[in-house]
Amino acid sequence: MKIHFIGIGGIGISGLAKHLLAEGYEVSGSDVYITAITKELQGLGVRVDVPHNAFIIKDQDLVIHSAVIKPDNPEIIRANELGIKVMCRSEALTFILKDKNVYAVAGAHGKSTTTAILASIMSGSTIIGAQSKALGSNTRYDGTTNTMLFEADESDESFLNTNPYCSIVTNAEPEHMEFYNYNLERFYGAYRKFLDLGQKRIICAEDKFLSEYEGDAVRLYPTRDIKDIEYKLIDNQPFTSFSLLNFGRFDVWGFGQHIAVDAALAILASIDVMNIEDIRNNLKNYKGIKKRFDIINDSKQLVVIDDYGHHPTEIRATMKSVQTYKKLREFNEIIAIWQPHKFSRTIDNLSEFKTCFDGVGMLVILPVWRAGEETVDIDFEKEFAHFNLILADKITRKENKVILLRDDATIASLSSGLVVGFGAGDITYQIRGER
Repeated sequence: MKIHFIGIGGIGISGLAKHLLAEGYEVSGSDVYITAITKELQGLGVRVDVPHNAFIIKDQDLVIHSAVIKPDNPEIIRANELGIKVMCRSEALTFILKDKNVYAVAGAHGKSTTTAILASIMSGSTIIGAQSKALGSNTRYDGTTNTMLFEADESDESFLNTNPYCSIVTNAEPEHMEFYNYNLERFYGAYRKFLDLGQKRIICAEDKFLSEYEGDAVRLYPTRDIKDIEYKLIDNQPFTSFSLLNFGRFDVWGFGQHIAVDAALAILASIDVMNIEDIRNNLKNYKGIKKRFDIINDSKQLVVIDDYGHHPTEIRATMKSVQTYKKLREFNEIIAIWQPHKFSRTIDNLSEFKTCFDGVGMLVILPVWRAGEETVDIDFEKEFAHFNLILADKITRKENKVILLRDDATIASLSSGLVVGFGAGDITYQIRGER
């Protein structure tokens, strides 16, 4: 089959494309920008056209598009004219995963990390919504087994199409509520269906919703089951050491109880098919994932961390880790740079955003990453006046070290301190000096 992906540069879509390419399909794609992901795909032999173009749709058997692609996309229009089947990513999951032994990881927070940790522990093909540093990619293809380790997305209910053998849920905090029409019954109902689909279920039972789930499940109670957490630096890299139930101690890359929880869920998901000592040793292969507490500059004067956190719960968890790192590295203060992601999320969680940065010496706020939404006026200067606040249009890197805060001119430069950037938009490229 010839399969074409519209929006192939997206992290989720690219994972599906790379997996199908490894399975022997002829894959092509298109996007609006050339990025590191599109370049990687081209290096694998995938034709990627930029920008979208109706005339590249010719004789494909199937067209798959990301959730952000609209029906008026010229390639969708052309495919419909030619009678070529068109699927959104959610629909395509049924086709791609239907015959797999899927370990599907869902949750508002921690699902990328948990999936990547699980991939370090277990063998099997893998598709993650983030770049695993250990894999050097967001995918791994393993043709020797039918096992698939998959990050399942609740944002559009597509996790219901993942055919889970094992349903793993890190938490079920309400998120992406605009998709669910702000209907909590529908939102939690989707999670319940996802769990019910799995023959095996692993849940963090201290989450309010998950604590009330009535189905059979392996239940992790973090405050009871995870003990003696210790934090340490190895070559300036963060590691968390913890004891889990009666299985002994484990070491995992990263700082924080949330890292221990994610690792514990992965351990419990694999423990019935693997030896505990193999699990303990394989866990050490996990090296973190790109954009999750990702240390991109490390010197005595300036440490820069890129973090994907874009919800108050995620930011608060990372801030705890940053405070620990600050103490161990003996820095005086933390400088947070935040690019709000979506107007709807910012407004829905504004009161929490106003407190999740507590403890920073300076807060820099960039313009909201719209993600296709209409612009809404938010008075950030007023709402965040209790911080040492700077509003900037963008940031740049000078000589790959100093960070410049800019509007029409340079507002300030950051050449020392502990700087952490938060957001799911293009801040990752700005803070890395790639845009």
